[in-house]
Amino acid sequence: MTVPLTRSLYRTTAHAAGGRTGSVRTEDGRVDVRLAPPRKNVPGTTNPEQLFAAGFAACFTSALAEVAAEFGADASAARVACEVQLGTTDTPAGYGLAVALTVSLPGWRAADLQPLLHRGTRSAPTRRQYAATYR
Repeated sequence: MTVPLTRSLYRTTAHAAGGRTGSVRTEDGRVDVRLAPPRKNVPGTTNPEQLFAAGFAACFTSALAEVAAEFGADASAARVACEVQLGTTDTPAGYGLAVALTVSLPGWRAADLQPLLHRGTRSAPTRRQYAATYR
């Protein structure tokens, strides 16, 4: 599902070279890392799935805080873990990602947290591709 933006709030570009054994760099140089495939243990490298998980977790934490504020609640203590799995699929592409979020918010009951999670995931274009849970 594609959802068009009504207004752009931020834009950035990352450049990759060499695929999984190359590098990736953002246009401003703040991210400049060497890459290695997930199963290789090459010192000083990361992989695209780790970068995706880090960005998704950070963005979802911010989205959760904004949704909580709409409910008059403070979610600044929230912690989000984003698990990304790379695997094979029965599609022509052959590969896909599965994403699972685990949200922890001290002092919150699961029943109170659930509406915030649903509100945060409803607006995400990838909502059918990941599941949010809580502890």
